[in-house]
Amino acid sequence: MSTNQLNTSPVLSGRITSVDFFRGFTMFLLAGEAASIFECLIESENSIVQFFGTQLHHHQWHGLHFWDLIQPFFMFIVGVSIPFAVANRLKKGETVRQVTLHALKRSLLLLFFGWALYFVRNGQFVLKLQNVLAQLAFTYVAAFLIRNKNFKFQLIFTLTILLLIDLAYRFFPVEGFNHPWVNHENLGAWFNNFLERSEKTSSYATLNFVSTTAHTVWGVLCGKLLMSDKLAKKKIQQMLVYGIAALLTGFGLDLLNITPIIKTIATSSFVLSSGGWTILFLAFSYWLIDVKKLFLKGSQFFIVVGMNSIFIYLFFHIGGSNLISKFIDPFTRLLFSWGGELTVSYITSLGVWAALWYICYWLFKNKVFVKI
Repeated sequence: MSTNQLNTSPVLSGRITSVDFFRGFTMFLLAGEAASIFECLIESENSIVQFFGTQLHHHQWHGLHFWDLIQPFFMFIVGVSIPFAVANRLKKGETVRQVTLHALKRSLLLLFFGWALYFVRNGQFVLKLQNVLAQLAFTYVAAFLIRNKNFKFQLIFTLTILLLIDLAYRFFPVEGFNHPWVNHENLGAWFNNFLERSEKTSSYATLNFVSTTAHTVWGVLCGKLLMSDKLAKKKIQQMLVYGIAALLTGFGLDLLNITPIIKTIATSSFVLSSGGWTILFLAFSYWLIDVKKLFLKGSQFFIVVGMNSIFIYLFFHIGGSNLISKFIDPFTRLLFSWGGELTVSYITSLGVWAALWYICYWLFKNKVFVKI
């Protein structure tokens, strides 16, 4: 890992602010999950608060909650950043070979850290690759390698892999795992069991990296669009068309009972519908922040988190949030125990979330950016 110095002004020099905001917003929400704040919301007796709490948890199987968009957000924004990062490295004098070797190294590190999180958590050797870092290791290198292909090629590539994985689920011949849309009885479950040497593993399929490669490739396409000389209005119009088309196709496949929206096995309808929402969110962010200049100062709150995204993700997943909670909890119990256990948990979680944000702010303020 290395540290780099960057401009710390609200609008980072030479960058598209909405891209940094998008990354930071995603990481801020992931930090909130690590702080357990969303668990408190779902336990509330208020039906409106409960609804928001439900939306901040994954759907159990067939359906789509807001929280199911977070991993697509993460994988998509990495793709958006690829054209910018490559152009920056080439501008600094690196050769294409050096840039490619760096990308391959980064992919291997993502794979290692993704696997290591399970290793550390279990205290013994396990071979699990379902978290976002491990998945991103595969989608990132695929998106990087075809980044210079034209729009038509990349679109056909992503639609082809969605079709092929869909067919693979439908026609997988192994008895007991030939029910494509049944939990623990499909190709994804079989591959998990094979890889992990276990009879029953997580509902989340390691094979998801195949279909979710589309999210990262679509990010590359949107990144290239943002880098182009086209008018801002034209860029937004194109992203709106892409996003709405993906959204309608994904929900259409689900509503017509062709392929259900299932996040845990990343069905084609899930990838399309979540990808559509993701592209639309980028279009809105770009319009709001870079075009209308309406949220420049506010976006800085989230940007400071996104500038150290890999570091903070690893930090709270190896127990950083639990350590902070142990420090804060006695004080919240002393001051707020009169409000009951839920109030104490809620305030403790808010304190942990704030502490995670402040760590990122401190690093940002001191120009420390941990990258791989």
